[in-house]
Amino acid sequence: MQKGVNNTVSPKSISPNMLTMFTFLVPFLAQTATEPATTHHQMNLFQSLVLGFIQGVTEFLPISSTAHLKVIPIILGWGDPGVAYTAVIQLGSIAAVLWYFWKDLTEIILGAYHAITQSKYDSQEFRLALGIGLGTLPIIFLGLCVKIFIPDFDNSPLRHLSSIAIASIFMSVLLGIAEKFGKRLRNFEDLTVRDGILMGLAQAMAIIPGVSRSGSTLTAGLFMKLERAVAARFSFLLGIPAITLAGLVELKGAIKEEGLGHDGPLALIVGVISATFFSYVAIAWLMKFLQTQNTWIFVWYRLAFGVAILTMLAGGVLTNI
Repeated sequence: MQKGVNNTVSPKSISPNMLTMFTFLVPFLAQTATEPATTHHQMNLFQSLVLGFIQGVTEFLPISSTAHLKVIPIILGWGDPGVAYTAVIQLGSIAAVLWYFWKDLTEIILGAYHAITQSKYDSQEFRLALGIGLGTLPIIFLGLCVKIFIPDFDNSPLRHLSSIAIASIFMSVLLGIAEKFGKRLRNFEDLTVRDGILMGLAQAMAIIPGVSRSGSTLTAGLFMKLERAVAARFSFLLGIPAITLAGLVELKGAIKEEGLGHDGPLALIVGVISATFFSYVAIAWLMKFLQTQNTWIFVWYRLAFGVAILTMLAGGVLTNI
């Protein structure tokens, strides 16, 4: 299997400094909010386009798409789009990761199939397929538990802004520790089924808004002594089943909800297309960035993001919803 997939989209024009813009824009944008949102609001076409951009940029960067999709719309006065809406536009992100890693996926699937038919269970493709499959089980289990035991998860304290801020700060510290002390000794060919299970357990933490699926898995990968780009690549592959299942489970109900806006399904389609494009750009940029750079920019951004939210909550600029 090749080390990576060459793609035609060039992310060179995206500067790492752009990631810090959210932090400095947050107080400014807060002044434009007309009222804090306490319920899920309708999203029009323009808002869906913007939310698709936010989803695309933040889904695969280790900064939590769920947190940004809740916090930024509230700051802008648009209201909380809700879990269902968020899960559906994530389908755009899954389309992007399938597009970007199509060659890797076909090699893993075909290689695993041949390994099974020929009883060659020590092949790398079989190990990767099994690791991804087993690594997906923890987040499925926790997701079912949330559905059963926290039916009103949209309004759960776990989705309050204070919880998101604390989770962001905690994960920034954890990523910083992994970056500081992790030994980057292992490449993609060294991955095992055990790596898939461990990273899958870390992925399950993303049930909590603000944790970040890519952030928790990248952090786990660094602790497992993986190279940064290798950890990110495996994180993306591992996330394909989880993100796909989350989007499909919510799709039917989300389309029927009145909270999707007067533009109905069209707004969702715009959000998904926007998320697809910007997700692809974000993946391409991150894969190239991590080949030569460390993760400290994400550590400091997540810390600043969480502190900014807590500061605005303390100052009464935001309501803890």
